[in-house]
Amino acid sequence: MGKMDLDLIIIGGGPAGLTAGIYAARARLDALLLEKITPGGQVLTTDWIENYPGFPEGISGADLVMKMNEQAGNFDVKVESAEITDMDLSADPKKVVAGDTTYTARAVIIASGASPNSLGVPGEDRFFGKGISSCATCDAPFYKDKVVAAVGGGDTAVQESLFLTKFVKKVYLIHRRDQLRATRLLQERAMANDKLEILWDSVVTEIGGGLTNVEKVTVKNVKTGETQDLPVDGCFIWVGISPNTEFLDKTVETDERGFILTDQDMATSVPGVFAAGDVRAKTLRQISTAVGDASTAAYSAETYLEGL
Repeated sequence: MGKMDLDLIIIGGGPAGLTAGIYAARARLDALLLEKITPGGQVLTTDWIENYPGFPEGISGADLVMKMNEQAGNFDVKVESAEITDMDLSADPKKVVAGDTTYTARAVIIASGASPNSLGVPGEDRFFGKGISSCATCDAPFYKDKVVAAVGGGDTAVQESLFLTKFVKKVYLIHRRDQLRATRLLQERAMANDKLEILWDSVVTEIGGGLTNVEKVTVKNVKTGETQDLPVDGCFIWVGISPNTEFLDKTVETDERGFILTDQDMATSVPGVFAAGDVRAKTLRQISTAVGDASTAAYSAETYLEGL
């Protein structure tokens, strides 16, 4: 089954994809946004956002996504739920295949985002979703007055650990180095929070438990080599992200971690193909930067299409 001759296909429905959709619709491009689950991306798993301009009191991730969706709807952005199985971006027009449908377009914006990394330790797969999580917002209420471990040292790890302290009795934040990478403000809040204990120079080597629930994490000090079992009821993991590019046509150049390389106009190595948001190789991955990338990508796509 074919759906032919679109101006633009946008892959991904997080803040970058939705923004690109809004800009494309206002430019009167015949555009289609493909999203494999529901629009929103990682923002849906974010409890509270206080650094996105325009919301002085802060806003929940779910509410922000709802507003973006509503705005896209107001401009009649076409959205379809589809998981991409194949693509040929060097073809003219470019081909994107989802199941038994082939979509063609003269330009493509890849805004497929990124996903949290795993630790790769014994017990992690077994307990994922049963005591191991990467979403405090989703799962913190299950741990009311309990003790949990959290792994990481960046903004997400610290912010989410602070959120956990609203529910739990105690959080052990396990970090492999002797200082946090998170923003100063978050570090100050972490140090001042009496429910949060940081285990420095430490890594989790195993997650153990009963048939259905986590009971302990084994922690090793990387400097002394000594290990200890911490009795915990759950473990949250925030150790960076990897790009969602498993579907990506290999003609598009990426960095060694798989993030898509672009120039300042968001153009990739393939003419007519642009990238925006967390999937792109860049220094800062925030909602604000995703939205900025996407505005530029949509404008560049429009300019490219005019030049054809």
